[in-house]
Amino acid sequence: MPKGGKRGSHKGRMRTYTSPEEIDAQMKAEKERKQQDAEGAEGVAPNDLAEEKLPASGSEDSDDDDSMRKRTGTEGLIEIENPNRISQKSKKVTQIELDEPRELSRREREEIEKQRAKERYMKLHLAGKTDQAKADLARLAIIRKQREDAAKKKDEEKKAKVAASAAARGMNSLTLK
Repeated sequence: MPKGGKRGSHKGRMRTYTSPEEIDAQMKAEKERKQQDAEGAEGVAPNDLAEEKLPASGSEDSDDDDSMRKRTGTEGLIEIENPNRISQKSKKVTQIELDEPRELSRREREEIEKQRAKERYMKLHLAGKTDQAKADLARLAIIRKQREDAAKKKDEEKKAKVAASAAARGMNSLTLK
């Protein structure tokens, strides 16, 4: 069975192309219509012509754009001021106030507080006032004492070894004579 069922669908139909002659005819008709509009507009007062034109670039205020905008639905029938509607107005660089302190968001405030708390803790830790620092210092003291004891023991063993070797040499020299 074909792709669109028995009847077929619009997607399966053959494409129709406009011929170049038809395109030329459409272009000529459009040009003539524009010329007639221009000729008819010459008889109208200049103020009316200015109102018919669309606003040029974004140089005008957005209030003028709102009034020139085509109103759809009930907007054209009823004029109401919506207090919740926020109009997007672009600010110029000269209008932006950099001197005014910017209010921080909750995340930014929490991050700054976290950094300050970490710095405060590190300062106390280096001074040896935190529990962790006290435990570290106690551990270091124990390790130092163990190392000192090991060094003393090693020195005593070395002295004993030297004394034993000296004593052995003395015995050897006596036996040889």
